[in-house]
Amino acid sequence: MSVLPATSREWHLVARPHGEPRAEDFALREAPVSAPGEGRVLVRNLYFSVDPYMRGRMNDVESYAAPFQLDHPMAGGAVGEVIASDAEGFAVGDHVRHQLGWREYAELPGEDAVKVDASLAPLSAYLGVLGMTGLTAYAGLFESASFKKGDAVFVSGAAGAVGSVVGQLAKIKGASRVIGSAGSDEKVDLLIEEFGFDAAFNYKNGPVAKQLEEAAPDGIDVYFDNVGGEHLDAALSSLNLYGRVAMCGMISQYNSTEPTAAPSNLILVISKRLRLQGMLAFDHFGLRQQFVQDVAGWLASGELEYRETVVEGIENGYEAFAGLLRGDNTGKMIVSVVP
Repeated sequence: MSVLPATSREWHLVARPHGEPRAEDFALREAPVSAPGEGRVLVRNLYFSVDPYMRGRMNDVESYAAPFQLDHPMAGGAVGEVIASDAEGFAVGDHVRHQLGWREYAELPGEDAVKVDASLAPLSAYLGVLGMTGLTAYAGLFESASFKKGDAVFVSGAAGAVGSVVGQLAKIKGASRVIGSAGSDEKVDLLIEEFGFDAAFNYKNGPVAKQLEEAAPDGIDVYFDNVGGEHLDAALSSLNLYGRVAMCGMISQYNSTEPTAAPSNLILVISKRLRLQGMLAFDHFGLRQQFVQDVAGWLASGELEYRETVVEGIENGYEAFAGLLRGDNTGKMIVSVVP
């Protein structure tokens, strides 16, 4: 066994944010590194993921994921290289995906690590298009929203990690029209020129409802919601009879300090016989094999493209997360642990 590092830097939550997270709510600290115990591996993280759902885990409230503990390392998706192993089936040099991100080194049970193949795709892709965000897009569109050929689809946050994949999957599977919203004119151009959306708009340029109506004059059949708020209100007005909504995220509300109002037009759910379905990727793990097979094929054929925004250096982990909440990213936001 090679000489192991003595310490590892890791990000801790030291105070629960009130509203928008601040730098003083986090601390980058050193912790000792030990050799892996029986059945465990030691991984040198190469990349870790920052995701909108992590904002909810910073609150001390019951939810589908346990809150982060104060003065403990935060967690999330990561990809790294095994540097020591006492677990059957794992050797030094293997690349694995696991859930102990936000740190330089992770010691974990072998059963909690999944091998990934760097020859098939860049390692960072296993945190995005071939990882949880890709599965979220795939399952949310095809299962939660019951997409069918000919549907008109609207995606909010469409230049993000999930939304950019949703729109392309809808096009691949025969959507009649795909519309996206994003937070800058540059992202709007990207959606149309590179990701193949039929129409897109900058939600900062005017009321979402008016822009959506202009982009989808015949209405929409599916709304994939990553934003909530005004976007959801607008989508309910544009949805056709028996429309479906996959409710994946509501990033516009994550930093709210007061209860947020429901859509003003929620009564349309009754008259239009709409279906609103919340979705979490881990409810759809049974799809993973088919998901990887399909998405890997579309990547290889060039039908599906993806973007990443990579922030260099573990010391910039907080800035990457803050930037994600501001919408600074295009595609998946990832931290490269070693600059």
